[in-house]
Amino acid sequence: MQPLSDSSNPLITAFPAELASDAGAVMAVMPDPRHQPHASFSVAVEGQQVLIPGRLYNDEPPTDAVASLSSRQRQLLHCLYSRHCDGVVRQRHLEKVIVSTDPWVVPYVVQLVSEYVLEILVVICDELRDLATPGTCGHLAYGQFIVDNPAFFARTQRRVVSYWSCYYRGTYESFRSYPGCTLLDLLRSAASDIAGHPWPNLAPAGARTDGHC
Repeated sequence: MQPLSDSSNPLITAFPAELASDAGAVMAVMPDPRHQPHASFSVAVEGQQVLIPGRLYNDEPPTDAVASLSSRQRQLLHCLYSRHCDGVVRQRHLEKVIVSTDPWVVPYVVQLVSEYVLEILVVICDELRDLATPGTCGHLAYGQFIVDNPAFFARTQRRVVSYWSCYYRGTYESFRSYPGCTLLDLLRSAASDIAGHPWPNLAPAGARTDGHC
């Protein structure tokens, strides 16, 4: 397990600086990784750049170790394990934080929108319906995140279309019926209200049956 004081641990940078001590407490209960975090990506969270792992290779900590953490620390742990290399583990930890609108949780959820596990997309769809309602906490939090990270969200849109085209055309002949498309519509709606103008739709013309892997 990582020592509590190890501020050099790259996972510390996966959250804003004010959460460093809480992140350190999380690192202290996590088993050592089998491999180093893979393909990290950078996003802005309330004006700070954070570096989130693309994939995490630590086994899950024991239940009693997780119980010893504060509520905020458990939230950070669930965020990190939503990046786990096992999709079942990702979904289990996502379900623990999906109801939160804390700004450091939002990028972990948006990243999962752009991935290929259909069951995770369905969970997010079910929980983020209030994104369509202006003024709700989710609408404001997700809209602001997208406005602050336009290039990241452009990549998210393209990845959603690509995964639909590669893996799910047999199940969802129309991109419009795919849960990932529903989520992009919700996220664009929130971003449009924050930005004060329509947010670009990068799905293929025709909504859309000509996506490419």
